[in-house]
Amino acid sequence: MMGEESADRPPMVEYLVDPVVMRPIVTELMGREWVQPGGDRASQARYWDNYIAFWHQMGYDFVRLEIGLGFPRPQLTAEDPTTDSGRRGWVDEHRGAIASEEDFETYPWPSVERMDFWPLEYVTAHLPDGMGFLTCHAAGMYEHLSQIMSYEGLALLLYDNPALVRAVCDRIGGLMEEYYRHLLDLPHVIAIFPGDDMGFRSGPLIAPEHLREYILPWHRRFAELTHERGLPYFLHSCGNVETIMEDLIEDVGIDGKHSFEDAIIPAADFQAKYGDRIGVLGGVDVDVLARRPAQEVREYVRRLIDVCAPRGRFAIGSGNSIPSYVPVENYLTMLDEALA
Repeated sequence: MMGEESADRPPMVEYLVDPVVMRPIVTELMGREWVQPGGDRASQARYWDNYIAFWHQMGYDFVRLEIGLGFPRPQLTAEDPTTDSGRRGWVDEHRGAIASEEDFETYPWPSVERMDFWPLEYVTAHLPDGMGFLTCHAAGMYEHLSQIMSYEGLALLLYDNPALVRAVCDRIGGLMEEYYRHLLDLPHVIAIFPGDDMGFRSGPLIAPEHLREYILPWHRRFAELTHERGLPYFLHSCGNVETIMEDLIEDVGIDGKHSFEDAIIPAADFQAKYGDRIGVLGGVDVDVLARRPAQEVREYVRRLIDVCAPRGRFAIGSGNSIPSYVPVENYLTMLDEALA
């Protein structure tokens, strides 16, 4: 991915695999008992043993796990039969937890000192020989800022009270920097791979100048910390972030980009434009994985590999993640073709 060597086949990468997809693979294909983690360390350890075995036996070179500080924010839920709980949650776009200086002072800010790092420590201590660990603070700077203040609230406060936006952003960033220092002390970390969805289909979610002022400097700081350890800093960001790509490459210093949607820019086209400077992670459109027959998925994956692999600095995987509604057969078909 860093352009330093070549491989017989592109490595595989994935951002997240939903437990709904993971469970039947663990139980039916791998022959292991699925354990739902409880409040005790024993059940948690058995869950993480399955988690590690899944990434290993599916052919990945790493285990990716993200856990983050809990930043409270209003949330809405609705029925979703594809999930384990039957519900799916999302952030309230209209009502935030912080809309004033008073809210800022009374907000229950999390503490790194009180964070339970045991799952991360357990996984890194039980990796099979030769496997690496990819990690990050769950969710990114923009996501936490827009969720705490709400998307609508942030849009207004960027103009009505930029000092409050700065204060919230700096508090989040300072906590995340402290968190990243702890992550970088874990053994077997081979890359920091955060997600921060800053765009939608036609452009960034807030003005590029606001991203440059409030968000990207913190990504640059996290990348600096990562590079000081001699490790790459990859970025998952959904949506159309073309207007800040040069900033991400030249200022932030990302080493690879993840999250691609064909309706925005196919991974192969992105690689042709930027692949001489950064790695391209994934690229199999989730719409293809979710709705196409398995044979069409296989043909799509092969075409993507044939175009992108010879150029180098490419890893094959989904364009976003493996959500609960992706058929297990299609996910396995992608992996099978990637390992061919």
